[in-house]
Amino acid sequence: MMAEQPLNARMVEEEIKVVPTCNGSVKGLAKVVRELMEGERGKQARNKVQQLAAVANKAVQEGGSSYKAMDSLNHQICNWHCS
Repeated sequence: MMAEQPLNARMVEEEIKVVPTCNGSVKGLAKVVRELMEGERGKQARNKVQQLAAVANKAVQEGGSSYKAMDSLNHQICNWHCS
């Protein structure tokens, strides 16, 4: 779980456009959380997440890029195993 934390943090900052920084205090953290829950940055983050979810959903549907990659891998494994 610790291994993906830097990647998750970078995605939150770069892709979703949310910079989860605070001064280390509980008040600072509460301010950031409140902004994400109620503020404009939170609204923008939710919109971006919905966009990313739509792209990911399309990728796993039949004909999508992830679907095609798994189908190709499956065929390669079957061909290797059956040869």
